[in-house]
Amino acid sequence: MNREIPKILKDFLVYLTTIKGKSLRTRKEYEYDLILFLRFLKSIEEDIDLAQMNEISIKEMNIDFIKDISLEDIYLFLEYCEVQRHNSAASRARKAATIKSFFKYLKGKRRLLEYNPADELETPKIGKKKPIYMNQVEAETFIDGIKKNNHYYRNYCMIMFFLNLGLRVSELCSLNLTSIQEKVLYVVGKGDKERAVFLNNVCIQSLKVYMQKERQYIKGASTNESLFLSQKGTRLTRQTVAKIVKQINEASGLKKDKLTPHKLRHTSATIMYKNGADIRSLQHILGHSSVSTTQIYTHVEDKEIQQVIERNPFNHSG
Repeated sequence: MNREIPKILKDFLVYLTTIKGKSLRTRKEYEYDLILFLRFLKSIEEDIDLAQMNEISIKEMNIDFIKDISLEDIYLFLEYCEVQRHNSAASRARKAATIKSFFKYLKGKRRLLEYNPADELETPKIGKKKPIYMNQVEAETFIDGIKKNNHYYRNYCMIMFFLNLGLRVSELCSLNLTSIQEKVLYVVGKGDKERAVFLNNVCIQSLKVYMQKERQYIKGASTNESLFLSQKGTRLTRQTVAKIVKQINEASGLKKDKLTPHKLRHTSATIMYKNGADIRSLQHILGHSSVSTTQIYTHVEDKEIQQVIERNPFNHSG
């Protein structure tokens, strides 16, 4: 295992032993957990197969990378620990406690963060209580919250792309007019890998309406290659899309906790999976190099597995 660690993590480990008086054994456990956590996030960010995680270098990782970590990233990591690494509840609780103390140090002691994503982190049954995606009914309520304002057609089209195609927010923002060829969308994902995704009817229709009723009237639209344009005629940014999702969440009355564009990706994957999509097809649609990443995205509740067993025809024989 490549144990070279970034300075920011080294400082935290020194703080643990010298100021907090933790034993060297505890410090080693914290170091192991945080290296695993940061490597996991980097492999998700750069779409590296989780099987190759041990070879990932985090030596250059800085506060800018850590500032982008969200509460749902932490849940995703704990879910990975449960599903892929088969960690016990106690082991996941330890990892959650480690992550909490790391973020508390960065915000409280070092003043390097304005917001601590681990503040609301609960241990470790959280995945069951607060799913990080919407179910079908919630998603329909969310869609109803898209305001009939100047950008209704654009926003509706974007949400259809998120919920039907499971795009990453960065992929959505970087779409160009040339990304669409007939019924196929060419998406450039992580590591500059291109994938072709088929557009279904709702995506084709919403795109057509956006192009006809809104996009052509935006300033500079005829010379701009970006598919989704802002009021000013510039390419939409991730921050703006996140703001739009937040506003729709509020307006719909759903007010789902910390609903982000990334959760729409989860929602899309989960709904497709629950409606019969197989894991390999989803892996292609979502643009994952590793099927193990896709498995984290497709939340299957225990009760649904139980229902499958209950529905077995032999259960009703005799």
